[in-house]
This record gives sequence, structure tokens and C-alpha cells, in this order.
Amino acid sequence: RRTSRPGPHEKIGPEDRAVLFQAMADYTPEELLIGGPLWTSLLVAELVRMVTGVVMTERGVGKWLRRFGFSPQRPDRRSYRQDQAKVDAWLRDEYPAIAARAKTENAVVAWADQCGLRSDTAPPGTSWAPKGQTPIVRVSGRRFKVNIMSAIASRGTLYFTVFTERFAAKTFTGFLDRLARQAGRKVHVVADRHPVHRSKAVTAWLKANTERIELHLMPGYSPELNPDELLNADIKRHVHAAPARSADDLAHETRRFLHHRQRQPAIVRGYFHARHVRYTLQ
Repeated sequence: RRTSRPGPHEKIGPEDRAVLFQAMADYTPEELLIGGPLWTSLLVAELVRMVTGVVMTERGVGKWLRRFGFSPQRPDRRSYRQDQAKVDAWLRDEYPAIAARAKTENAVVAWADQCGLRSDTAPPGTSWAPKGQTPIVRVSGRRFKVNIMSAIASRGTLYFTVFTERFAAKTFTGFLDRLARQAGRKVHVVADRHPVHRSKAVTAWLKANTERIELHLMPGYSPELNPDELLNADIKRHVHAAPARSADDLAHETRRFLHHRQRQPAIVRGYFHARHVRYTLQ
């Protein structure tokens, strides 16, 4: 009758483990002068050796980290210019106040953003092909661009406009006017701090339309707080600009995709359930 042999005792005690995990949460390997910006298995092994004197293999580090709830993950990007105090104030005080006012006024909260599609951008993703035989995508060779201004609400509503001219105050106020008419009630619009959003022309238009539209600007350099950024990513993933032969073709394909998304409110609602924007549903 075989019995399993007991393995070696844990060499890293609870106190050392707590110190290690706190160091990984508070610092990058770069800040500790042992490597790059990411905690790879090799760099975790180096941290363990520095703190406890225990030598571990990369494979052993991976098994050890998984045992305590860690997993390899692709990191999110944050701007060095982001002010964390302003982000905290937005999440704690500013947005809850906007949501409460909108509820009192029976108004809509719509998250707005703009993005562009360029014909000289390679199609997203990869394509299977024999080794050494890079696949080819035929493109027009011409350089043109279309812009999209969109807004989404947590109930699955999507508003948009597609245009080829430069994004300016007239474009933005025209979009806000259409948004208010289509919503049929007051709209609290949440957007980033784009210079157009803060321009004198937009400020004057908002002052004349306070009963229809109110604009709230998020903290700077914080696109991850806006669920409409997920719609932008969805557009760029599904509307391939490279095969388009003209700006009109690209604008047509973009409108077709957005009209399709308007008929899929469940997908639009899904944008609000991403981890970084889930606060918008509270």
C-alpha cells in the first residue's frame, strides 16, 4: 500500500509572505532597482531571495503565487500625469452627486467621447499563415479619416454622429442638441477635458441650454473612467478602415456598425460592467 510522502515545510512564513505581497502591491521591480515595470516570475524570485534568502525557481514561484490567489494578468495603462487625488474625489463625491441629481430630475446620464478611424491603420488582430509567408491585406493606398462622436447610457442607449471634418465646437454643440432632442428629457453629459469641451463657444451654448443639457468633465488623463471608451475600442475592433476606398466608404461602414449596435442594447449595457467603470452603476 503506497502512501504519499509529506512535502517540505513552507519556507516562507506568514510574516515574510505579507511583506513580499505588500512590496509587490506598493512598488514595481523598477522602483526597487531589480528589473523592469512588471512582476515576472523571475523578478518575484529575486524579491523573495532579497527579503527572505529563499531561492526559488521560476516554475516554483508560479505555483507558489497561484496558491495564494495570484494569476498572470495583462496590466492596465495609466498616464503619469493622472492626479490620483482628483480621481478619488470623482469616484467618492463628484460622480455620486451627478447621479443623484439626475435621478431627482428624472434626467439621463450619458457618457460621451470622440474617436477617429484612419485608412492607413493596419487591421487589428492576426492571421494564420505558413511560417515565412506574411499575409497581405489589400488597401487603397490613400490616406483619409473619419471621426465619431458618441454617447451611451447605462440602459443600453447609444447616440452617435459620424463626420469627416475636424472636431470643433460647432460639431460638439450640434451633437449635444441632437442628443437632447432624441433623449426627450434633460441629459447630464459626462465627457473628458478635451479643449473643445471647454471652449468659449461650448460654454456659451451650454449656458443657453441649461434646462436641456449639463456637461460634467472628468479628471484629466483618466480615459479608463469613461465606459464610452469601450465603445471606441469596439468600433476599432470591428470596423476595418484599411480596405475602404474613400472617406465616404469608411463613414458608411462606421454608421452601419453603430446602427447595428443601437439594435443591441445588451452589448451597450455590457460596457458598463467592465471593472473600471462599474462604479457608474452604483
